[in-house]
Amino acid sequence: MQISGGRRAFKLAQDRWSATGVRWTRETLKASYICSNCRRQSTVAAPQNPSPAWSDNQIASAGASLLSINGHDYQADSWTNVPPNIISAVPRRLHLQSSHPIALTRHLIESRFPGPNFKHYNNFSPIVTVAQNFDSLGFPADHPGRSRTDTYYINKDTCLRTHTSAHEADIFRADESLGYTISADVYRRDAIDRSHYPVFHQMEGARLWDRREVSGGEIAKAVWADVERLRKHDLKVEDPNPTIHEERNPLQAKFHNAEEVEAIASHLKRSLEDVVVEIFSKAKEATLANGDGKGDVDEPLRVRWIEAYFPWTSPSWELEVFWQGDWLELLGCGIVKQDLLNNSGVPTKLGWAWGIGLDRVAMLLYGIPDIRLFWSQDERFLSQFSFDQPVSRFVPFSKYPACYKDVAFWLRSSSSSAGGGVRSNAQDFHENDVMEIVRGVAGDLVEDVKLVDQFSHPQSGRKSFCYRINYRSLERTLKNTEVNKLHDTVRSELVRKMGVELR
Repeated sequence: MQISGGRRAFKLAQDRWSATGVRWTRETLKASYICSNCRRQSTVAAPQNPSPAWSDNQIASAGASLLSINGHDYQADSWTNVPPNIISAVPRRLHLQSSHPIALTRHLIESRFPGPNFKHYNNFSPIVTVAQNFDSLGFPADHPGRSRTDTYYINKDTCLRTHTSAHEADIFRADESLGYTISADVYRRDAIDRSHYPVFHQMEGARLWDRREVSGGEIAKAVWADVERLRKHDLKVEDPNPTIHEERNPLQAKFHNAEEVEAIASHLKRSLEDVVVEIFSKAKEATLANGDGKGDVDEPLRVRWIEAYFPWTSPSWELEVFWQGDWLELLGCGIVKQDLLNNSGVPTKLGWAWGIGLDRVAMLLYGIPDIRLFWSQDERFLSQFSFDQPVSRFVPFSKYPACYKDVAFWLRSSSSSAGGGVRSNAQDFHENDVMEIVRGVAGDLVEDVKLVDQFSHPQSGRKSFCYRINYRSLERTLKNTEVNKLHDTVRSELVRKMGVELR
């Protein structure tokens, strides 16, 4: 289920599931650069003959008709928008690297869903069909998640999965076990900051019961018996709302009765509370051992269940954990929509599903401050983690200086003499396009990109944006000349690919 890890992930099920160049004169454009190590004025000449922005195959492979990923060739077309830096990440598979914190976190969660009831799937290819990623889950044709601003397309029929749920219908259809977990790398165009990355990792799980295989078809009775077998805990649990609410959290009355849902919800919540005990007891031990916890770190664990909405479960909930003085959104879950099971060829089964973001949990568990560190191949990072050692807090090996530079630009209005309906027009502008350009130029040398100013011209109505880019390496001090060159390239690429007018 794509219902993982906090409101950022939850937005996928709501509003997240969210080109032509402009003719330039040969004038010189000026921009002021602000750097922590230097302050200077730089003059950059705009390209005289920029190529069309985001040409059909330009990002894929400089106009090539075939795109090679993991040793396989794919036909590129007008939908192709996956850039080389994303393609290079596909073989990394951090969740399968034995002593990587992502893999260690996966192992920790998997341990609470043991066989034979649960089978663990960790090797699915990230290259999926659009039907797997969207159609199998009932995404409408106009859902924003299908947009090229959100999803990396290899071609119109193939994409890099945006969630582990791309494999869900196939697993239900294969019907190999009562339950399963999936862990995988997933890909989404997104913001640039210390907690967001275009490649991250999800884990989801499900547990089903078959009406044909329980005595007398009494699902509720069978599930309650399974609840009694679950590990007991001493969590303080806040769960003030009824399991079913006609408007806020409705029963799938056509398929389920209230008694069945009460039992399955109890099994789901107890199973996930057990995961919380496993994760946060380890996090507490590591925090206390390191001496960096707040005063309340040694208090009893507290969780609370919040009513939620997800397209593929009903009723649905979010689970929050009180940790070091704050409520943290950990995961989402619910009773699987029966239509999904029916369409997967298992109409006699019903059950629960959940999803969580592995990167977010690993950052919390190990005290990792920047998501880019997961992709570091620096031994000073990797040597701190081991499958054979207890969880311990990450020890920073250095804090290198930041270098901030601003880039400001005008979008064209729809009334521009250059024409309408292109990406550089205000109505077609998407911030993710800016982020992709910055990533494509500077990669992991950028810590974050923030919108610091925007306004509309009172006469022309044209919109202006100013973004502040924080260049900072995790492994070395960047030289000013290096950063200036990167930033000049970012500016040129904004003009070339988006047709903006630099300020």
